[in-house]
Amino acid sequence: MAALIEPHIPALRRFAWALLRDTTAADDLVQDCLERAIARWHLRRQDADAKAWLFAILHNLFRMGRRSASRRGQAMPLDEEGWMVADPTAEHVAEHRLIWRDALLALDALAEEQRVVLLLVGVEDFSYEAAAQLTGVPVGTVMSRLSRGRERLRRLIAGDSAPDTGKPQLRRVK
Repeated sequence: MAALIEPHIPALRRFAWALLRDTTAADDLVQDCLERAIARWHLRRQDADAKAWLFAILHNLFRMGRRSASRRGQAMPLDEEGWMVADPTAEHVAEHRLIWRDALLALDALAEEQRVVLLLVGVEDFSYEAAAQLTGVPVGTVMSRLSRGRERLRRLIAGDSAPDTGKPQLRRVK
């Protein structure tokens, strides 16, 4: 069992961090994923891909955590005097760090469905079929989300902040 799980831990951590942008929360999510996988190892189909099974568990835990967090609200870090702590990425740093931050912010601005598919296919190198099975949607939907997500990401990085409504932008001409 350990030989099937251990090689996938770095990819799980990378995917969890990309979803949460918080190392501690990502490690907790991976830990929860591994605990659930080990506890339910006997339920896994023997012919199924262990990596896809682990990613499905992690993604489902992430979605469950998002739902419960939306009911609780978002916590804001405070200093000793009760003032909100500034975002450390807002400080002036080297140019490559700013570009990285902008790319991550653009990734965060994507719809969750697009971001998840983009990370699975583009970063973790899952096939369209595996990503479709993992997310529970048809392959065509994965392809569509991936295409729209990539296009939206390109526009956001280029500085276009217009919301993506899925419809062409029309303007009135007199």
